[in-house]
Amino acid sequence: MRDLTQGSIPKHIIMMAAPIGIGMLVQTLYFFVDLYFVASLGDAALAGVSSAGILNFIVMALTQMLSVGAVTLISHAVGRKDQAEANLVFNQTIVLSTLCGLFTLFASYAFAPLYMNALGADQATVDAGINFIQWLIPGLALQFALAAAGGALRGTGVVKPAMLVQMLTVLINIILAPVLIAGWGTGYAMGIAGAGLATSIAALIGVIIMLFYFAKLEHYVAYHKEQLRPDFKIWKRMLNVGLPAGAEFLFMFIFMAVIYSIIRDFGAAAQAGFGLGSRVMQAIFLPVMAISFAIAPIAGQNFGAKLPQRVRDTVWKAIYIESILMAILTLVCQIEPRWFVHFFTKDEQVIEVGAQFLKVISWNFVASGIIFACSGMFQALGNTWPSLISMATRVITFALPAIWLSHQSGFEIIHVWYLSVATVTLQMLISLLLLRHQLNRQLWTMEHSAN
Repeated sequence: MRDLTQGSIPKHIIMMAAPIGIGMLVQTLYFFVDLYFVASLGDAALAGVSSAGILNFIVMALTQMLSVGAVTLISHAVGRKDQAEANLVFNQTIVLSTLCGLFTLFASYAFAPLYMNALGADQATVDAGINFIQWLIPGLALQFALAAAGGALRGTGVVKPAMLVQMLTVLINIILAPVLIAGWGTGYAMGIAGAGLATSIAALIGVIIMLFYFAKLEHYVAYHKEQLRPDFKIWKRMLNVGLPAGAEFLFMFIFMAVIYSIIRDFGAAAQAGFGLGSRVMQAIFLPVMAISFAIAPIAGQNFGAKLPQRVRDTVWKAIYIESILMAILTLVCQIEPRWFVHFFTKDEQVIEVGAQFLKVISWNFVASGIIFACSGMFQALGNTWPSLISMATRVITFALPAIWLSHQSGFEIIHVWYLSVATVTLQMLISLLLLRHQLNRQLWTMEHSAN
């Protein structure tokens, strides 16, 4: 356990965000390696994997529900020096992660064909996506155990073990990708199926390592058989925080699905270009996402310890750091967006769509960084509903106008990107207003009771 209620806040942010960011960077490198080999199989394969890949947002919605609930409740317990409650929350997280994993396993196999038929630009894209999903599903189900373990550790202020396990699983994934996709060393190429299988094998190894870590090395939170009986009071508290946070990713799934549906008439190359561009954008967001993940336990522990000024300082210092980082990345995307895309494909149409997407969408990078910071603070305060409200506003103001635009004469893909920039700016303003309200409401009593 690491006490985050003492010492320099910027130092805590950097010390926690750095390993989180490294783990996320390695994860992204895997995605790029995966994309490199899948792209060599053609536009239909790349479009199919990209379309199928947004299923990750559904899984991320459920894993966020678990990890955010665990981080918030455990960090508050750590701030109060209540180890018994931290352990109870951890064990209840194990129960919920098992149930969610089983649900994902069965639901994904049942609805994968329906999902791909709704989004695929052509039959080849649909077939490629279904093939990929069928081998990816076990890996998706195992993500819940990894999210539960990582969230519990992050709540105690410890991030390196989860980062190291994540890095190891990604390295395994990177090694297996060319072997299973292209048949390196074996002569048996599984193609797209190999990409899904590599992810599933790596996730299984990661879960086994995490089980060993908690059994032998972790001492603050630990497995206790008697605490596995469902405690619905803890579930209610976790879900009250976690459900809105998870729903944010569900809205993101809707957002991405609307885009894929709208641009399907432009062909597989357009979907492939957007898929590449959006993956690059996710990589660009890594620094601010890492800071956002660091904010929750830092501010959460200080909130539990009733140190309101340190809670306020955490979010505003994080916003300053994130805004500077994203302004620099915006400049890079404005100068040469094609540089990010041309490594993965030689198809000029795919490159053009991906580069155009990055150049326009980069105008909302600073706003996105601020939104991430606000989201982390809402988690720390134990009320993620404001974050869900701001995300819902974005989806509604984007989806309906985007669908309307797609039916107008002269409609072009770039119109969707400009609309996205406008709606992200609106979301940022709403998030800041809601955060100010939450800080004033939740910290006012704490500040005045101290006086």
